[in-house]
Amino acid sequence: MAAPRSIPCALALATLTLAACTATPSAPTGGEPRASGVAGGLTSVPDSPASTGLGAPSGTPTAAALDPEAYKTELAATRKAVTGAITSMVGARTVKTLDQRVGRAQEALAGGADTLAALAPPEDVRPQHEAYVASMREFATGLGSTAGRVGSRDLCTSSAVLTDLDDRLKALDDAGEALQKAGDYPADVVTVKAASKKTRRLGNGSYIRRGTLNGRSSLQIHNGGTRDAVVTVMRGKAKEFSVYVRKKAKFKVSGVRDGTYKIYFTHGVDWDGKNGSFTRQCSFERFSKSVKFKTTFTATQILWHDWRITLHAISGGNAPTSAVDPEDFPG
Repeated sequence: MAAPRSIPCALALATLTLAACTATPSAPTGGEPRASGVAGGLTSVPDSPASTGLGAPSGTPTAAALDPEAYKTELAATRKAVTGAITSMVGARTVKTLDQRVGRAQEALAGGADTLAALAPPEDVRPQHEAYVASMREFATGLGSTAGRVGSRDLCTSSAVLTDLDDRLKALDDAGEALQKAGDYPADVVTVKAASKKTRRLGNGSYIRRGTLNGRSSLQIHNGGTRDAVVTVMRGKAKEFSVYVRKKAKFKVSGVRDGTYKIYFTHGVDWDGKNGSFTRQCSFERFSKSVKFKTTFTATQILWHDWRITLHAISGGNAPTSAVDPEDFPG
């Protein structure tokens, strides 16, 4: 007797759509405002030499210029602090960490400029010294403004921060090089270079990670937003797959295995494949509800779930999303 033939599969279709986009966190301030001055009105002072007819001093005394070795020692101490702060900022691997380190770098540059401005350099390098201090202040000011853009997720990686500050970074590098050449002084605080602004993209449907996809179910993804997206699907603590979906595009992941999954997604501009993140205009979210894929076998049918998700707000959406701390986003 011949074996029974399989009856064509029936399709159980469930839909999951996005109700509303989560607002991005407000941007922190770029730095702490400072003010100084003397409160109150006029105060009496002792009679000056001029008012008593005793004569005025011939001039205001100035600090003696440092000798080259003492000046090198002061420069080296500032260089160590500033270089360490910049290197730490460049090494940040998440937006949250970058936000913190940009602030620290800004403080280090501003403090270094204040320290050097109080010095009396050797007379033969005074112009180079003053240009170096001015460039350091300019870079610190730029970092203060950039801190707000990192906090608002407009800039998301250290490379994007450096690119945004390219002109000021180059000016500081040139000023430090000029001071070094003038007398072999340790002023090379810039050890990194800014790359040109890019807008890198993967092809629609490119897998960043592709696990085992041998199931019967599918996940249809519709990204109707204005930025590209990466959708990451987790089963427990394991990443099942991660796929790139371009803006205004759709992609269907076939072969999804049975299981209960959490779906995360990040939007942004300029995909940095090396670091696995967007460099600009990034956001991090997840669907609040888990998605369950299940295959059911009966005597005459095989039934399974196909899900459809929409990464932009639509009328009647039934799947709310929530923002995810960048530190907790599956990398």
